[in-house]
Amino acid sequence: MTYIKSYKELIVWQKSIELVKEVYILTNKFPKSELYGIVNQMRRAAISIPSNIAEGYGRSSIREYKQSFSIAYGSALELETQIIISKKLQFMENKEFSRIESLLEEVLKMLNKMLSNIRNKLSD
Repeated sequence: MTYIKSYKELIVWQKSIELVKEVYILTNKFPKSELYGIVNQMRRAAISIPSNIAEGYGRSSIREYKQSFSIAYGSALELETQIIISKKLQFMENKEFSRIESLLEEVLKMLNKMLSNIRNKLSD
């Protein structure tokens, strides 16, 4: 079994950092009137994902680790909802959201798997 020395080695953390970058690039193109609205909300939700993964990695108990990953998962779902709203409000063409949606789907799947693994460890 390989030991991970840092949260930065977690692929889910790396992908979520990439997701943050893509959210910033996309939201830079949104209407300026949304800077303190959905742009701010999307950026905060995106930043919360890798931040909570890192925080969870640094926790001393498996329950705290699970809690941080649960928060990251919740933030990812929040971002997914904000993307849906942005598409419905037609802030960008739907195809412009595809990179973010693809990355977000990957991150959600990885977080879901990690949470499932943690739940299994807690039930042992």
